[in-house]
Amino acid sequence: MKSVQLPYGKGTLTAEIPDERFNGTLVSKMTEYVPEKSEVELIRDALDHPIGTPKLSEMAIGKKKVVIISSDHTRPVPSKIIMPLLLAEVRKGNPDADITILISTGLHRETTREELADKFGDEIVNNEKILVHDCDDKDNLVDLGKLPSGGELIINKLAYEADLLVAEGFIEPHFFAGFSGGRKSILPGIASRVTVCYNHNAEFIDDLHSRTGVIDGNPIHEDMLYAARAAHLAFICNVVVSAEHKVLYAVAGDCDRAHIAGRNFLLKYCQVDKIPADIVISTNGGYPLDQNIYQAVKGMTAAEATVNEGGVIIMVASSTQGHGAPVFYETFKNEPDIEKLMAQFRATPKEETIPDQWQSQIFVRVLQRADVIYISEADDQVVRDLHLIPAHSIAEAIAKADEILAAKGRKDAKITVIPDGVAVIVL
Repeated sequence: MKSVQLPYGKGTLTAEIPDERFNGTLVSKMTEYVPEKSEVELIRDALDHPIGTPKLSEMAIGKKKVVIISSDHTRPVPSKIIMPLLLAEVRKGNPDADITILISTGLHRETTREELADKFGDEIVNNEKILVHDCDDKDNLVDLGKLPSGGELIINKLAYEADLLVAEGFIEPHFFAGFSGGRKSILPGIASRVTVCYNHNAEFIDDLHSRTGVIDGNPIHEDMLYAARAAHLAFICNVVVSAEHKVLYAVAGDCDRAHIAGRNFLLKYCQVDKIPADIVISTNGGYPLDQNIYQAVKGMTAAEATVNEGGVIIMVASSTQGHGAPVFYETFKNEPDIEKLMAQFRATPKEETIPDQWQSQIFVRVLQRADVIYISEADDQVVRDLHLIPAHSIAEAIAKADEILAAKGRKDAKITVIPDGVAVIVL
């Protein structure tokens, strides 16, 4: 019997798979990577040797209004380590700088004080100026004209009016932007709802270049990078983290050049060859990315890339916050025909893209390829409303998968396991 540990919330589940059915695991080589320096040393070294810019402390000289963009509660960025170092660097160059930490929520809900304290620690929350971006607060947004694709570029006014704009973040494979990090701090991070929706339109999502690990020719990335330049994002500090969210690698400097260095490092370790199977088990890497079903679509796309047509994906995501996105949920609850949904998405003009349409579109693409059994803490009816099959253990899920496949004449199906579906690029 083969045992595989799967991240689930803040704990793990164990998949027990008979040896004769086990087909292999798709695991990032980052699990084997051991950095030569501590987390703090890695980040300090990146700040001391920025790519394409002077040191942050030098850039801060004479800059009064400084804004540091930080990710929200849905991203495992180790801000307790990064943010104090960034604050110290800015104040080293300008002790009197007026610094604001701006939380880049994109279209997500507002980050709570408790979540901020968990992210930064009480000292920063109690002593620093922190504002949470609101994509619908028109009084605090500014219009910067058009994106290369023709969409409106509207972003947070505080960020645009800063004398020095900085961002922290992390780099991992992203299921339609290619990679997270870098330019994403601006779009979608601190952009308006109109801008985000246009950038995530159906045509772009359908583009074969809008896939995990793909940058060249990716129309979503191209608009994002343009937005970062237009916003004058001057300096980033991005990290690559382990499955335990420990810093393994860090880059700093220009929002594009430093990001290129970071993703090139990641590419050496996270690309894996597909192992086709009728059953594929995947996860969303545990907390915080598996808090809801909406986010779990990301981990499903890794399984999509290796599951046989008409097979079964078993998705493992705690989803303690349920569906996570009302529009996403209602879209599937109200329409049983996924083919009709896909046709509706593709017929939607770019400027009429609605919130979460992109996630729904990708989710439909997954459902068109395979049935999805969902192991979670979410309400079973909510799971069913989203066209998923609820289960509460690996054994139960495999048994249900076997029933589905047996009805199609497929027996004793092989099983491929992806312990962290958001950490790999499946080739």
